[in-house]
Amino acid sequence: MKDIRFRDLPSFVRTTDPNDAFLPAAMIEMGRTYDAAALIFNTFDAQEMEVLDAFKSQLQLPPIYTVGPLQFHLNQIPQNESQSLGSNLWKEDRKCLDWLDSKEPNSVIYVNFGSITIMTTEQLLEFAWGLANSKCNFLWIIRPDLVAEEINGSGLLASWCPQEDVLNHPSIAGFLTHYQLTNCRYSCHHWGVGLEIDSNVKRDEVETVVRELIQGEKGKNMKKRAMEGKKKAEEATSAGGSSFVNLEKIVMEIIASKITDQ
Repeated sequence: MKDIRFRDLPSFVRTTDPNDAFLPAAMIEMGRTYDAAALIFNTFDAQEMEVLDAFKSQLQLPPIYTVGPLQFHLNQIPQNESQSLGSNLWKEDRKCLDWLDSKEPNSVIYVNFGSITIMTTEQLLEFAWGLANSKCNFLWIIRPDLVAEEINGSGLLASWCPQEDVLNHPSIAGFLTHYQLTNCRYSCHHWGVGLEIDSNVKRDEVETVVRELIQGEKGKNMKKRAMEGKKKAEEATSAGGSSFVNLEKIVMEIIASKITDQ
């Protein structure tokens, strides 16, 4: 990955200590990739061709199949069948959708740091004050034990929600979250669809970033780039697309191996 810095790595692998407890486990997992029959990545060719080419140049590696974004394959399933496939760790709270319905298009920041992310009280307060001071609408999903009342009339704190419905809602202008499966540097500097907040979070920075995303030119350009990326993802997972074809290949290989075993 070109231009990746040490600080851009996930925190759990960001170590210079050769005796770090994580390293042996990581080396074992890396070793297993060479023994696998295939590697399956939740991405698509047009999104990360440079990285994929680097992987494929390693002759010792097994075949690589890109099948992502996985959730886009649900578009190929009739709606009544795909509705039962969603899952999460907490009981869904659909009341937030009614709140979103009352907001203007592209006017709400969706905030979700996941169900297992741990933040200090100070970090929590900096995010809260930054969001409130921005005077922009925000929907903040936090663990039930941290839920509080609505903030300043512009924000709503709620327990878990149907995330896909929220992200697809026309009132949502942006998503404030941790790294999850997407590298921050790539999102911000390579794909141009994100803005970075320092790990030493300060309310002024949160306020500035939120306003820029909803009201600024950077926000408009990011929206445009995000829609371009969405179109490419839809093409990859539609019939004949790279991810669609790769998923079919995997299924056929599994079926063929079962027949051979018999």
